[in-house]
Amino acid sequence: MTTTAHVFTGDGRRTGAPVVSFENVSKSYGDVRAVAELNLELHPGETVALLGPNGAGKSSTLDLLLGLRNPDAGRVEVFGTTPQRAIEQGKVGAMLQSGGLMEEVKVRELVQLACDLHRRAYPVEQVMEQAGITEIADRMVNKLSGGQEQRVRFAMATAGANELIVLDEPTTGMDVSARQAFWGVMRQQANEGRAVLFATHYLEEADAIADRVIVLHRGRVIADGSAAEIKAKAGARRIVFDLEGHISEAALRELPFLTSLEITGRTVRLQSRDADATVHAVYGLGLYPRNLEVAGLGLEQAFIAITDAATAEEANR
Repeated sequence: MTTTAHVFTGDGRRTGAPVVSFENVSKSYGDVRAVAELNLELHPGETVALLGPNGAGKSSTLDLLLGLRNPDAGRVEVFGTTPQRAIEQGKVGAMLQSGGLMEEVKVRELVQLACDLHRRAYPVEQVMEQAGITEIADRMVNKLSGGQEQRVRFAMATAGANELIVLDEPTTGMDVSARQAFWGVMRQQANEGRAVLFATHYLEEADAIADRVIVLHRGRVIADGSAAEIKAKAGARRIVFDLEGHISEAALRELPFLTSLEITGRTVRLQSRDADATVHAVYGLGLYPRNLEVAGLGLEQAFIAITDAATAEEANR
């Protein structure tokens, strides 16, 4: 199999000919602009998480990448050609939420069909073992649970030697062990030089799995980097402590550099753009915090902070 060469830069990023290229791509549905002048590149060997709130343009971006829809403006290229041509060449595998599986057939028969249709297919037994569906090979597809259906979709997406794997909410319905096994396979795919792009609402997965995170908001990229860089971009830190006695929420809301406040019982949770100054001001109020913790934001908290800031910025234009 021929693979695309790639190298690592000093900061760990991969370079080389892009697997996917979006150049000023826009797509609208009536008055709704789902994708707005989107510029984006993916490279071989990257595992990329595509994040965004509902309506951010994730599904539309995946549809454009896979040639399911055509852009109103701009250009989408996959392996230097059209998405449709790249798929015909057997370079792209996809696991989408939309669309059902064929019913009244056995799992093995459905996976065998996917292998038969792929230009560079793997043996069907290997594909089923990798997807963890060997034990249900003789079960009818319409008798599967939601998690089992997801694993069958995964088998069909990896039935051959794809160079790009596109996954839309891939682990929905899977239990913890199945999710761990799934991502183990995806890491192996990326280590072999394939690009893996997945959209997910499980931000802990993006944090743990992706070496690059892209955040979309109203069809535009508002953040692009490693999970650590995305957290740093949020520009805030998390402060947690306990207080005894009466807690004045009004006084706490006057703390400097505060971006959020939550009080649960005696536990106070803050987010601050300058944690040192905020903690100093807590003591300045005559309060004595117990079990004080100061840490960076998790990816979920950073995601919320970044998208909230983007929404506020648009509202002020």
